[in-house]
Amino acid sequence: MKQLLLFLLAGLPLTRLAAQDTDTTRQLHEIVVEAYLRKQTLLQVPTSTSVITSKQFQLQPGATLLPAMNTVPGVRMEERSPGSYRLSVRGSLLRSPFGIRNVKIYMDEMPLTDAGGNTYLNLTDPGSIQSAEILKGPDGSLFGANSGGVILLHPMGLGADSMHLRAAVQGGAYGLFHEKAGWQQQFGNYQLSLYQGYQRADGYRSNSASKRYYLQTAQQWQYNEKNKLKLLAFYSDLSYRTPGGLTEAQALNNPRAARPATPTLPGAVDQKAAIYNRTLQGGLVHEANLSNSWQHVITVFGANTHFENPFITNYEARDENTAGARTYISLHDKQITGTDLLVNWNTGLEWQVTSSDIVNYGNRGGKRDTVQAADKLRAQQHFYFTSLSVRLHEKWIWEAAVSLNYFRYNFNEGAKGDSTRKFNAQWMPRFSLSYLITQALAARVTVSRGYSTPAIAEVRASDNIINTALQAENGWNHEVGLRMSGNRNRFWIDASVYYYRLQNAIVRNLHDDGTEFFTNAGGTHQTGVEAQGMLWILAPRQQGVLRGLQWQSSYTYSHFRFSDYKSAGQDFSGNQLTGVPRQVAVNSLLVQLPAGIYVFGQHNFTDRLPLDDANTAFARSYNLVQCKAGWQIPHAGKCRISVYVGADNLLNQSYSLGNDLNAVGKRYYNPAPGRNYFGGAELMF
Repeated sequence: MKQLLLFLLAGLPLTRLAAQDTDTTRQLHEIVVEAYLRKQTLLQVPTSTSVITSKQFQLQPGATLLPAMNTVPGVRMEERSPGSYRLSVRGSLLRSPFGIRNVKIYMDEMPLTDAGGNTYLNLTDPGSIQSAEILKGPDGSLFGANSGGVILLHPMGLGADSMHLRAAVQGGAYGLFHEKAGWQQQFGNYQLSLYQGYQRADGYRSNSASKRYYLQTAQQWQYNEKNKLKLLAFYSDLSYRTPGGLTEAQALNNPRAARPATPTLPGAVDQKAAIYNRTLQGGLVHEANLSNSWQHVITVFGANTHFENPFITNYEARDENTAGARTYISLHDKQITGTDLLVNWNTGLEWQVTSSDIVNYGNRGGKRDTVQAADKLRAQQHFYFTSLSVRLHEKWIWEAAVSLNYFRYNFNEGAKGDSTRKFNAQWMPRFSLSYLITQALAARVTVSRGYSTPAIAEVRASDNIINTALQAENGWNHEVGLRMSGNRNRFWIDASVYYYRLQNAIVRNLHDDGTEFFTNAGGTHQTGVEAQGMLWILAPRQQGVLRGLQWQSSYTYSHFRFSDYKSAGQDFSGNQLTGVPRQVAVNSLLVQLPAGIYVFGQHNFTDRLPLDDANTAFARSYNLVQCKAGWQIPHAGKCRISVYVGADNLLNQSYSLGNDLNAVGKRYYNPAPGRNYFGGAELMF
């Protein structure tokens, strides 16, 4: 049984385990799934999807999203220094050296990914996220162009949480301090939620201090029985220093050092290398239930970002403005008269535009010098989508979905005037089938097309050259999976095997001075196995020394290869895809004890991974062990007080939590902290 659980489970579909989140000592409830704008049971969702619940976030250290995200098979999240996130789903990090590419991210109904393909996930305070749902593999059925997948974030606020006020404080090694507070109140038909967070850290390495101020509001007005209006908005002021990569010898000699100066270039400390990002973003959502079966939703959203990046070679400043709208109409659970057919249908569109005013200056000790380059770019994308799901005899589910995607960007070429790079409209179809073999076992098959245009940060990379030759990547994904659930949801298992052939894969390269540019590799062959499982070894109960014992496990196997990739006179065809470990296994154990005490431990094994396209350098494998123990202090009335302590990297491993791929001078390594400790307390009313 244990071997089966280790292998099986790969993608818990867009679920909200609300019942388990509130109190795991109560009866184990059936998992309710809200995928593709409708509710359905976990077993028969025909795509590969995973969820990180509120409970899972709470068990992690809490100062970063990374440990929780990396429990999901197929997902790799890195943090080269505090605040410097990178994330990929079923793919290489070559496109995302300083951010997120080819993955669409939404917060509720509002896209966080702008029209230029960039997502500032590091702006969010980890405590503001209630749960996260990961749709793995290309899926344009509701979300438009992507070649990796979709992540849906559910913010704290609009829900059935009875806690009206909560405040928490956390401290840890290397100057970590994290404070957060939230307030939620119902005033008749109006619900208001406010969240505030502040986090700072000195960082393990020199020049790696970070600081973030975060404010968020979620509001909902049910102005009549069938209609409601929601507002979601946040402001984030983020700053973090970037220490830069080290060679292997430098990392071994002093892992806490920042990138040193060379005979031709200054070091990270001298240049005060850093990121500064101030962003205001918001969206207004109107939901109208036209009848018992029909619903209409429309969202308008916008964002303003001021971004600065003093780097080794220059100082970049840019102002970005995004505006957009998303709307769709849905038919829910409509039974065809005289048949056993149950139909669901969604159709709609999404449109957004992002204007970027980018100026590069010389960097003189962290201050702007003379202008080196200045460009204005305007990215515009829109797509139409429709999805049809048919259920027959409670056993079969057929889904067919497609989106039609448009993308273009405008830029100024000086004396040549304005120019436009327009991409041909592209279809992204998906066909899925699920069959309920028994009441506890279901099989699924999915075929889908991935398509992802180059992001503006790739078109106009740090070499300050607008690369109009960069093509969109695209390919077909084929996948089969099994899903099983035990009696009373005592356990669940999910597994999938897929083959994804990607064409025109976008990869990162570097000039001799360290500035980057992007090119199209011929393609990749990506074969993968993903498995995930949960077992209540001892179901939650009210008596005994052990009140509950839960084990979770996930496993990822990635056989990813360049199929046809030649660059600078070298042939990398057949090489392992840069930045992707062959195997990752994550296991955790939750022990629930009397008096509200729990102990949680997690082990993450990450296989070695190639650091350059030539596969001449590899980061060593590592075993990352963390633990956390907490106690909910008994208290009369509605007030609850919880305290916890924990440790990270208990084995004191030497490793990089993020690497600089294909780095000039072999400066690949960003050493992560050794064994370190944290603790905190939370007050809830």
